[in-house]
Formats: sequence, structure tokens, C-alpha cells
Amino acid sequence: MTRLLVTGGAGFIGSAVTDALLARGADVVVLDSFRSDVHGGDAHGRDAHGEPVGSAVVDGRVRLVTGDVRDPDALADALEGVDAVCHQAAKVGLGVDFSDAPDYVSSNVLATADLLAAMTAHGIGRLVLASSMVVYGEGAYRGPAGRERPLARRVEDLDAGVFDPRGADGAPLEPALVTEDDAVDPRNVYAVTKLAQEQLASSWCRATGGVAIALRYHNVYGPGMPQNTPYAGVASLFRSAIERGEAPRVFEDGAQRRDFVHVRDVAEANTAALDQASTRPAGAFRAYNIGSGAVHTIGDLARALSRANGGAEPVVTGEYRLGDVRHITASSERAAAELGWQARIGFDEGVAEFATAPLRPAVA
Repeated sequence: MTRLLVTGGAGFIGSAVTDALLARGADVVVLDSFRSDVHGGDAHGRDAHGEPVGSAVVDGRVRLVTGDVRDPDALADALEGVDAVCHQAAKVGLGVDFSDAPDYVSSNVLATADLLAAMTAHGIGRLVLASSMVVYGEGAYRGPAGRERPLARRVEDLDAGVFDPRGADGAPLEPALVTEDDAVDPRNVYAVTKLAQEQLASSWCRATGGVAIALRYHNVYGPGMPQNTPYAGVASLFRSAIERGEAPRVFEDGAQRRDFVHVRDVAEANTAALDQASTRPAGAFRAYNIGSGAVHTIGDLARALSRANGGAEPVVTGEYRLGDVRHITASSERAAAELGWQARIGFDEGVAEFATAPLRPAVA
């Protein structure tokens, strides 16, 4: 039986990956630090009564190693007898402010370097890496002459409620689906660290002959998301507001385009990538967009969650954050062609489930 290590395997996405691997009969090891800003509760994911919270409840079939990827002893223990690694552990989201930067770099970049070095020492040559759409910055756009990178959005335009990016001629651009061949342009510390993880993995492949697949997740949602914290996704922020009796607050005009992909579909993408990694030639590195293939807006999501929960109509505030991207939606054609993977859970079905699904209590 294949033994697989899932780092961060008790987290939101990691626990779904673990479940999918167990369903396939894999022997799974989970390495997780149970940090409180992800899981809630104390350092071991326990509430005030000593009970596990959220996805800190790990399936009894899993061998659980409690520790940080940066802890050499915990990492060596977790890698014992492992055939491949699925690296989900990371500090996610935009954080609070730039003071979070050292923790992002250490948690994401240093931890990945430590993992790759330890994999090399243990003779493990297959890696699936959780990457992110944030490596692209803005999504893809078309102008009069074809695909075009947008100019940076100007404060005076945003203040005037003109939110869509403009091209070199000053005219608005038409949003398109981003592909893996589009240029990367990370625009915040988290994005920089996700791209750095990919680059480390690619360097490891060249140096060791290992095989790595990076999955660029788009907007992942589903049961077990963290609640209202600076690190939570927009889906859980909206839901948490509705449950407090508040109207979801939607920035800009609510027309920001996104690709919302269900966490169980993301888990299946990981299993497909692990299968493919075993067939790739030595030294191969490849990145894939992992999205639903359907375009919805931030406003669509807020309205759908309000309807499902009988909540107040969302409030479109016109507020903006200067570093936010306007539109980013995925072409997942490469994943379909090469991994044999496509998302199966549609937006309406997934949001209806998510509207009442349990969330993980989290502490900022």
C-alpha cells in the first residue's frame, strides 16, 4: 500500500485531501501543527473543554504527527516510510498588515525548503504542492490587439467607482480566463510566498530528479472553512456576517469575477496529481489551475448565501482595497487534458451545502 504524507492534513483543504486519499485505500500520515489562527482552540486544536474543534478531528485510520514542518524531528518522524508528499501546510490569506510578513515567509517559504531538503534525505521523489491563483496577480484580459496585461488601477478611478482595469490606450479591457502560460505577478506577501514555493519545488526537481506538481487553487470554499478571521476566505466572511444577523458587505460594485471551486473537487485534484506524479519523467515540474470552470461574481456569492440562509440582502459598499485584484477566473483545460480532472460540484449545489455546513472556529 502506498504511504502518503499530507502536511497540514487537519486543515480545511488538507482534511478533505486526507479523506479522499483514505477513500482510495491509501496509508496516510498527517503532519499538522494545529496552530490556533487556523484551527481555533488551543495549540492542539482543543476547545475550552478539551474537545477537538473543526477539522482538528483526524480520522482514526491516519497516523497523526503533531508538529510544525519546520521542526526537524517532527518532519523526520512524519516522512518515515513515505512514498510521496502532498504539501498543504501554509499560512493563507492576506493577513492583517505587513507585520505578518516574517511569519508568512517562515511558514510558507522556509517550511517548504525544510520539507524538500528532508524529502531528499529520505529519498522521496514525488511532491504535490498547494499553490494559488494569487501568483498571477490580476487575471487575464483582452484588448483591441489581443491578450493584454492591465495597467495598475488608479486611486482616482477607484474613488470615482471606476473599478475595471484599463489597457495601455486607457480603454477598459475585457476579462478572460487565465491560463498557466500567463505571466505571474504576485502582489502581496502571501502571493510572493506561494510563487516562491513553486520556484523552490522546481529547483528541487532540477537538482534531485524529483517530480513536483503545483496546483494553483482558485477560490476554494466548502465545509470546514475557518470563520471570520483575517485569514478566512470571502465565502466564510459572508456566511459569518449572515449568521450574526448582518448583511454581507460587498466591496467595490460586487462585479468582481471569480472561480469558486468546492473543496471536495480540490481534494480530487490532489489525488489525480499524485497519480500523475508517479508517471512523469525525472526532474519534471508542472503547474495547473484548479477551478470550477464557471465564472461568478463576488456579488453572486453574497446573494446566494443570503438567500440560502434567509439573510439580509447584501450591501454593496463601493469600498476597495488598493491591493485587491479585480477579476481572476481560471481555465482548467490543462488539468482536464493532463490530469484527467474536472470539477463536478456546481455553484448552486455547492453554495446550498456550504450555507449550513459546519465551519471551523478560528482565533485571529
